[in-house]
Amino acid sequence: MSRKCELTGKTVMSGNNVSHANNKTRRKFLPNLQKRRIWIPDENRWVTMRISTRAMRTLDKKGYQAMLKELNK
Repeated sequence: MSRKCELTGKTVMSGNNVSHANNKTRRKFLPNLQKRRIWIPDENRWVTMRISTRAMRTLDKKGYQAMLKELNK
């Protein structure tokens, strides 16, 4: 399973570890993904999704339908 948020599409970023001597080595910044069950009232069922913590906050504020509508634009 890829490290990608199913709602926002947030994925792995890459960058550098920088030492005190300014040596640079490549590294990955992983998204903070959590497995979460979301209730969808239109379909009257639970859906399990792997979403980022930022997406969880947005989901609490806007709701599932508003997020899907915004993503499909």
